[in-house]
Amino acid sequence: MNVEPTPLGRRTLFQRAGFGLGGVALTQLLRLADAGSPDAIGKGQPDRSDPVRKSHFPAKVKNVIYLHMVGAPSHLDLFDLKPELQRRTGEDCPAELFEAGKFAFVRDLPTLLGTPDNPQHRFTRSGDSGLPISNLMPHLQGVADELTLIKSMHTNEFNHGPAQMFMMSGFGQFGRPSIGSWVNYGLGSENENLPGFVVLITGNVLGAGSPAWGSGFLPSVYQGVEFRSAGDPVLFLSNPKGVEPSSRKRIIDTVNAMNRAQLADVRDPEIATRISQYELAYRMQTSVPELMDISSEPQTVHDAYGTQPGKTSFANNCLLARRLVERGVRFVQLFDQGWDSHNSVFSNVAKKAKQVDQPIAALIRDLRQRGLLDSTLVVWSSEFGRTPFAQGTKNADKAGRDHHKDAFTVWLAGGGTRGGMSYGETDDLGYTIAENPVHVHDFNATLLHLLGINHERLTFRYQGRQFRLTDVEGKVIRDILT
Repeated sequence: MNVEPTPLGRRTLFQRAGFGLGGVALTQLLRLADAGSPDAIGKGQPDRSDPVRKSHFPAKVKNVIYLHMVGAPSHLDLFDLKPELQRRTGEDCPAELFEAGKFAFVRDLPTLLGTPDNPQHRFTRSGDSGLPISNLMPHLQGVADELTLIKSMHTNEFNHGPAQMFMMSGFGQFGRPSIGSWVNYGLGSENENLPGFVVLITGNVLGAGSPAWGSGFLPSVYQGVEFRSAGDPVLFLSNPKGVEPSSRKRIIDTVNAMNRAQLADVRDPEIATRISQYELAYRMQTSVPELMDISSEPQTVHDAYGTQPGKTSFANNCLLARRLVERGVRFVQLFDQGWDSHNSVFSNVAKKAKQVDQPIAALIRDLRQRGLLDSTLVVWSSEFGRTPFAQGTKNADKAGRDHHKDAFTVWLAGGGTRGGMSYGETDDLGYTIAENPVHVHDFNATLLHLLGINHERLTFRYQGRQFRLTDVEGKVIRDILT
């Protein structure tokens, strides 16, 4: 059942006032989807007067920091070393393997391409657990015992945009809610002054665009809100020139008084949502600038992360992620662009690893030192993996790796995960999964489980059927959990 539009006069009052507050306020938050959805525990419409809702069972963690490496890193050169592949570099890829696959660019039988056997690219058994991690990520080697590597991930899509959507929403096309939106919908926010789902981006926006953190058919109150680490943190968050906070507050109060009058008349729950979001937008004018001011952190913290206040960087976003979960933001998602490697894969992965290695390790250590890692799940993912054969040239120094959907590596750190272990294996060439395959739906089911959510019960009725993040599949990977 579609929500009847509210009178235009009230909407027009805001739109013509020119007091936009970016993606979380005024015009954008008016665009709510169909009403009548059940909440996470199947007891009717969520009570939006209470920003926190109950989980299905006791949660292992209450917050998520999700690091997505846009473009797909070469997992073979970072986390899944294959000595047999190194030994056979330059040989033709076995025809039966190549012909069974589906690739974006390579059409003719390619040659195998192993990781270079030099000090920079070698793997070191790290931590007490002895996890093998590339020397390209020496800082991450120092927190190896916190990591749970999943080396047997696979997905349905082999091109970037659809694969990003599939990883984020469980579906390869636009229109479904992202995982952050599902979590926000199911559990709500712990901070009444900040959104429950925040997005931070370095580089260009990923190919899937903003739908990767969108709410799909969920009410748009649950979509991710993009924060910027430089400039105005949320577009149009500041008052227009000449408008005082007291004037803004009077406008909010007046419009909400009109909303409450109509709510009493028609009892539409979406009106209650609008009231709360206008008030959130106003409160964010105070809470967000303080949050985003990382210059208040001690120099030791900046040295650990490699941050530079006032700049846009992945390091700054990692520090902001800690500050966000520290303040109760439920789901923080970082997108880092630039990992696509269709040529010069070894130099490209070295460059990108250097950019993210220090801040990610610093984030994990910082969360641990502050007592936050046990209640926070850190996720490192990409949309797919990279082929164990060369693309473009037989010159190993200049060769790239094509997209590979059938085997790649992700990892988790934090509460509820065992740490210092790897799960799943690929074959000797890193081409197919040899042990414990993990589908995207399994992975997402596990993330929801750690948050106390049964993935089969977190549903939303739309177009006559119940939808969920994991579609009609997915099983929790219990072997990696404590």
